[in-house]
Amino acid sequence: MPVYRDEAVVLRTHKLGEADRIVTLLTRQHGKIRAVAKGVRRTGSKFGSRLEPFMVADLQLYEGRSLDVVTQAESLGSYGALITQDYSAYTAANAMVEAADKLTEAEGSLQQYLLLVGALRSLSRHEHGASLTLDSYLLRALALAGWAPSFQDCARCGKVGEHTAVVVQLGGVVCDECAPPGTPRIAGSTVALLGALLAGDWAFAKASSDRDRGQASGIIAAYTQWHLERGLRSLPHVSRETTAQ
Repeated sequence: MPVYRDEAVVLRTHKLGEADRIVTLLTRQHGKIRAVAKGVRRTGSKFGSRLEPFMVADLQLYEGRSLDVVTQAESLGSYGALITQDYSAYTAANAMVEAADKLTEAEGSLQQYLLLVGALRSLSRHEHGASLTLDSYLLRALALAGWAPSFQDCARCGKVGEHTAVVVQLGGVVCDECAPPGTPRIAGSTVALLGALLAGDWAFAKASSDRDRGQASGIIAAYTQWHLERGLRSLPHVSRETTAQ
């Protein structure tokens, strides 16, 4: 059976038998795969801790009939241990890997892999607030999947301007002419924050107010749930910061 190597981030795991585990991986070159890690739940396992959620590893696998098998694992990013020490980071990371799992259902992409690894690394280092990191990740992951929201021009007709009406079903902000009756309005500063999170403008995002962050998070959650048919079960459990970071 062919043997191959690849870098991978662990999305989730399931117990198999008494000592094995099935791991769902987003890899750098082979997309999303499911593989068996034999004996990893034994105390003396050489690479059990390297195959926990949020960990990044260099793996050697061989192709099986239904599931591949992990034969070697070398740690590249021990983010899991650091993330699980912080509840906000842990809940955000769970939502991230669940989104990555759903967005790469058919096949993965290098861009999705690099985005997820970068977001988990940032969470583990507490570079930004966990909630900001999650919101930015969701917007950018959805954009890579082909669902880029518009937070400048009207998402329906393309009219240029500073629009404050948001319709997630139409793809972002819309002009007054395209806005359905009763469409909610948000502050211009919230629209600017949404654009900053999509662009990765951390200086602007970190200077935002709690009010703008709360509104932006709600819109991003609704936009994510709209495009992912089954939604994210982890999202309602995310711990949101109440003070600016």
